[in-house]
Amino acid sequence: MKNEYDFSNGAKNPYISKLPKQQVTIRLDSATVAYFKDMAEKKGIPYQSIINLYLTDCMLKKKELNVSFE
Repeated sequence: MKNEYDFSNGAKNPYISKLPKQQVTIRLDSATVAYFKDMAEKKGIPYQSIINLYLTDCMLKKKELNVSFE
C-alpha cells in the first residue's frame, strides 16, 4: 500500500445521488405497502425506492392532493 495516492485525475462517483436521502418513519396502510411491494417484485428494485420515485415524480410535477371529507 502506498503512503500517498494521487487523486488529481480522479472522477466523481456517478452513482451518488445529487440529493442526499433522509431517513424518515411514516405509517402506511398495509394495502398501500402491499401494492408497492408487488410492483417492486415485478420491477426488481426495493419497494422503498419505488415509493421514493413516485413521490419524487409528484414533487417534480407539482401534484397537489385533493382532500375532501364530504
